[in-house]
Amino acid sequence: MPNFTAHQHPALAVGCPTCGKAPDEWCCGANGQLSPDLHRARQAEADREFVEQYGDLAAIVPAASGWLIDPHGRERD
Repeated sequence: MPNFTAHQHPALAVGCPTCGKAPDEWCCGANGQLSPDLHRARQAEADREFVEQYGDLAAIVPAASGWLIDPHGRERD
């Protein structure tokens, strides 16, 4: 299971289906250069796996130590 709190960006917990980068590796463009943003497909896959792991009501929030999982974060929205 991906650890969404262990990376610079939560979406880095999963590999990228667009460019093939492994978890914890930043996405690259068609020219092989690092992309300024993570690919949308990777972000969608991270969202899907996050919901599967923590449920529809959970949220990931920034904290001084990195990221925290709030199991009821979306209930308060």
